[in-house]
Amino acid sequence: MTDGVDERKRDTLRRFAALGAAAPFVGSATADSDDGTADDPSGQDDNETREAICGYVSTTPGAHFSKLRDDLRLGTGETQYHLRRLEDGGAVESIKDGDYRRYYPADRFDRWEKQALGYLRRETPRLMILELLSEPDLTGAALADRIGVSRPTISAAAGELSEAGILDREDGYRLEEPERIIALVVRYADSFGPEAVAFADQLADYVRHDPRR
Repeated sequence: MTDGVDERKRDTLRRFAALGAAAPFVGSATADSDDGTADDPSGQDDNETREAICGYVSTTPGAHFSKLRDDLRLGTGETQYHLRRLEDGGAVESIKDGDYRRYYPADRFDRWEKQALGYLRRETPRLMILELLSEPDLTGAALADRIGVSRPTISAAAGELSEAGILDREDGYRLEEPERIIALVVRYADSFGPEAVAFADQLADYVRHDPRR
């Protein structure tokens, strides 16, 4: 690893470690640490890495293993080790989502919210959800046109969202509990990408609008 790459990794870890230190986690980012003390540089590095992971998971709940690893510039074994320690210490929890394992701050979200966050991290379901939040009466054909995917792709994603209890397909497409989804989108918009940020900004403009003027 070159000095430049190593320094970028350290900068990334420090930035997320600051968030992790301030995050209201139930467990401790340094829980059960037997790999260093305050006087041991290797122990400090491990603690900083775990605090960085806590900070990342706090601001990007539902991120899967590979994204977390890559965004924090960690190695695969390094990531596995620290996530295992954090889960054992009660700071982080995870659920299996198809081929992915997604990570969340412990005891912050219920099962439905975890599933919703997981789908918001997938491009086609996320765009479908955002479009339906903006226009609840959109058809499958309209969603396909707006998102730029095929009708079968929309239908497959809708089936998964329906099984997760996020979408009702009984009479068209209708989001279940849209207020809860809006709260998740707005709170974590930056981590979902530009479409979510634009939706959150539009929502803020609507809330600030005074119809008497």
